[in-house]
Amino acid sequence: MDSESKSLEERIVESYRQDEDMMILVFAQWCVNQGLDPAELYRKAYPDQPVNEPLARALALTVPKEEAGDIADHTVLGVLSLYGNDDLAAVVTEAMEQIAAARKSGT
Repeated sequence: MDSESKSLEERIVESYRQDEDMMILVFAQWCVNQGLDPAELYRKAYPDQPVNEPLARALALTVPKEEAGDIADHTVLGVLSLYGNDDLAAVVTEAMEQIAAARKSGT
């Protein structure tokens, strides 16, 4: 592989990594906005995986829900599915259903 091809490959990989980091940040901020622990939801989806370093970095970038913009449910589910995080999307969907049920019952 020549250096030009290698450079292009490195840029593509870096772009994907940055986009994946943005997906993780969207997930983490959505959790904060809902009063949920992103690490707990991640562990529920992927119980056999070690601590997720990108998630830890994203948590450091989240802001209190009072300062954050709203993140629509379909947005977080869309970015999770875009990156193949189907197990995490299922856990998030379950959390969304619990939140909706709690709001409906007034708790």
